[in-house]
Amino acid sequence: MVSRVIAVAFAIGLTAASALAQAPPDKLKVGIIVTLSGPGAVLGQQARDGFLLALKNRGDKLGGREVEVTVVDDELKPDLAVTRVKKLLESDKVDFVVGPIFSNVLGAIFKPVTESDAVLISPNAGASVFAGKACSPDFFVTSYENNQVHAVLGKYAQDKGYKRAFLMAPNYQAGKDSVAGFKSMFKGEIVEEDFVPLSQLDFQADLARIAAAKPDVIFAFMPGGLGIALVKQFHQSGLAEKIPFLSAFTVDESTLPAEQDAALGLFGGMTWAPNMDNAANKRFVDGYMAAYHAVPGSYAMQGYDAAQAIDAALAKTGGSTADKAKLRAAMRLADFVSPRGAFRFNTNGYPIQDFYLVKAAKRPDGLYETEIVQKVFSDYADSFAEACPLH
Repeated sequence: MVSRVIAVAFAIGLTAASALAQAPPDKLKVGIIVTLSGPGAVLGQQARDGFLLALKNRGDKLGGREVEVTVVDDELKPDLAVTRVKKLLESDKVDFVVGPIFSNVLGAIFKPVTESDAVLISPNAGASVFAGKACSPDFFVTSYENNQVHAVLGKYAQDKGYKRAFLMAPNYQAGKDSVAGFKSMFKGEIVEEDFVPLSQLDFQADLARIAAAKPDVIFAFMPGGLGIALVKQFHQSGLAEKIPFLSAFTVDESTLPAEQDAALGLFGGMTWAPNMDNAANKRFVDGYMAAYHAVPGSYAMQGYDAAQAIDAALAKTGGSTADKAKLRAAMRLADFVSPRGAFRFNTNGYPIQDFYLVKAAKRPDGLYETEIVQKVFSDYADSFAEACPLH
């Protein structure tokens, strides 16, 4: 599925000669490749919509250049993603590729994009493998390194004094990173590491094993449709009254509209929440809700910041993408104000930022959101950056 968003032309009241002298010669081309079908579709939709909101806020221009955006559905199929990203690069000749959502797709498209003339910006997938020795000067992440968010819950569990934990995650790279992140901070006993297929929606057998194991705490990373199914079945099982449930991307703005009261009070970890009190976040949240009639999640915020990063970089290069070295240097400055507050790129292209414990809550207007409970990490840089040769 492919759709195009064509930005409006320049209308800046200059003489023809002046406009020709100052305006870049052609449109900036951006390819967005995210999951837009299947259980993970809502995640891709939010990332796409966040990016388009930032573009709209800038009069459909980035760095003063009018923009042509091509949106592609990777269908959560790595092989298909490679075919479609190659079309973006070879036929559409995009300057930037923004995506994907899932780390297994990132693993598939990373090499084709970083070996091309385009810059790759991930608005969500932050696989650890590309944060260290395999880092690239043409790869930037506006989310996090996968382990970090899960480390928030590991530290919280450790600080709460829980001794025995049951871990659940999908069986792919981000799932493995999530377990590693939790375990990096939690020093108690791991009762079980339960890796499930990315397509799983029936968790009755898993919940039965949890009930039998009687852990002190459950940690789950179940994005999109997996999270909705797990939270509803967890609530129905009665285990919610017995065992604390910590998660990442299982209870958030992408899943809460379906989970609703079954998720209330459940904890998560994130770099941001819709109720963060700053002007940039208020503009983002209000703008997103006005445009899409939904509470934005982290995926939308990270897509929004991907567009902001491009805009800030091109502002420093005069709108030009011709000199890759200058473009990379400008990208690394991350000279924009994120809705999450403090944000900067590390040498590996991954962010250095704050992380929080968040909790699912019901807003006064009846909608659901996550809200900040406490800060867990300040200026948290991932541990893999030291191995990245880009110093």
